[in-house]
Amino acid sequence: MSGLEMARRKMADAGVPSRAIDVFSAFYRELEQGSRGMIREDDVEPLTDVAHAADLRVDDATAREAAAVTAVIKLNGGLGTSMGMDRAKTLLPVRADLTFLDVIVGQVKHVREENGVRLPLLFMNSFRTRDDTLAALPDDLNGELPQDFLQNREPKLRADDLTPVEWPADPSLEWCPPGHGDLYTALETSGVLATLLDAGFRYATVSNADNLGAAPDPAMMGWFAASGAPYAAEVCRRTPADVKGGHLVVRRSDGRLVLRETAQTADEDAEAAADMTRHRYFHTNNLWFDLEQVARTLAEREGVLGLPLIRNEKTVDPTDPSSPKVVQIESAMGAGVEVFDGATAIEVDRSRFLPVKTTNDLLLLRSDVYGVGPDFRVRAQVDPPLVDLDRRFYTTIGDFDARIPDPPSLVDARSLTVRGDWRFGRAVVVRGDVELEDDGTARAIAANTRLG
Repeated sequence: MSGLEMARRKMADAGVPSRAIDVFSAFYRELEQGSRGMIREDDVEPLTDVAHAADLRVDDATAREAAAVTAVIKLNGGLGTSMGMDRAKTLLPVRADLTFLDVIVGQVKHVREENGVRLPLLFMNSFRTRDDTLAALPDDLNGELPQDFLQNREPKLRADDLTPVEWPADPSLEWCPPGHGDLYTALETSGVLATLLDAGFRYATVSNADNLGAAPDPAMMGWFAASGAPYAAEVCRRTPADVKGGHLVVRRSDGRLVLRETAQTADEDAEAAADMTRHRYFHTNNLWFDLEQVARTLAEREGVLGLPLIRNEKTVDPTDPSSPKVVQIESAMGAGVEVFDGATAIEVDRSRFLPVKTTNDLLLLRSDVYGVGPDFRVRAQVDPPLVDLDRRFYTTIGDFDARIPDPPSLVDARSLTVRGDWRFGRAVVVRGDVELEDDGTARAIAANTRLG
């Protein structure tokens, strides 16, 4: 039996929908042929002509009309494993009395009340995030519409022969998510796509649940509906902090917009790809699409959109580098930009991109640098300072919370660099540029201390 046949059987036995198995199979065949999904610099041109959201002029009636037929989708499959978590990252507190989920729900409810619209909020969960997430959400969140749908899963493949890996020590590690490109497949196979269309919804705005900057915006809803585009991607101007992220380029062969992720950039193209003067915009992973167009395209392609393959090489147990090497087949939802005729991009302010990937990001978000308004929008009060915490002591949430139970004031800071094991007391104030040095011992900063 071939590796693909073994993988298909394993997925079928686990109850994975046939459409998702077909998508996996198409990627597997590319993998067998040696594809790595690379997008060469010689084959693309920079994205240059982009409209700016700040220039939009959308009247209230148009915005309200579009909001009435728009759904909000949040990607919520991540466990926050990079921060030592084993549950959904969105259950973390942002303020003493507010989690990520609380803020997201508050943002949606505010737009509903201000505009008199339904605006359903749906989460794409994984098997590991679903139960905890649904338990934390209000039962009446969407009325009769579903609150979530499940991301699919697929087997990790041995790197030496591309057969499904076996790991009896923890069989759950034999599986992986297919990347957020599974969004389109999961929407269809779950029945949620058809349910939304039947309920009269036409558009969706999609973003990562750990990006609280991507609040539902009726003006942008009005813009997207009026544009007639089947699909749109939000992009931001790149800074030195963004040179390793995905960015949109224009494919020379057909003029289509294409998403190039870091994993799809050849080593010899890395310098050109990181050149901010050449490739000026990075992809925020905030998307807009026409639900009717998505349904039609999925039907025409029998469920296989043909997104570019991303080959991700890891070990079967991410915590054990000596465990067998595996290949994870992934795709990016933002790569859908090349599938739809007439897809476009729009430049947005940096305020719509506030992802939390590390405890550095979390400290900033919890500090007085950001405020949470009555509309639950998260806004920076000042230009955010640079935060660099010692990874030995602050990488996991447990270590971070033990050492910084109360965030210091950072509103007057330019940078905070922490080297070594420091514990912060209450009401610490950081001003200017502060660096705490490592002397090899655990040290404490007393309450009400002013640094800098």
